[in-house]
Amino acid sequence: MASSSTLKRWLRPEVYPLFAAVGVAVGICGMQLVRNISTNPEVRVTKENRAAGILNNFEEGEKYSQHVVRKFVRGKPPQIMPSVNSFFSDPN
Repeated sequence: MASSSTLKRWLRPEVYPLFAAVGVAVGICGMQLVRNISTNPEVRVTKENRAAGILNNFEEGEKYSQHVVRKFVRGKPPQIMPSVNSFFSDPN
């Protein structure tokens, strides 16, 4: 009986944006977790890799830190909407 009232409370159209926002946040966290476990040069999952100790693999670290998103954003102004900011802040 309590589950039907909970279902009626949470499965309303007003709550869908909340579910979407939480779903996107969980998806981003999961993507970052998988990225760190699979491609981070400092993370060693298997026992053989852990036994190797500290490796000086600078090329792999550079490849990991300079990923596609960072290369895309490099050289762009650090603003969300630069045209709107310049419209309201620059005098004519």
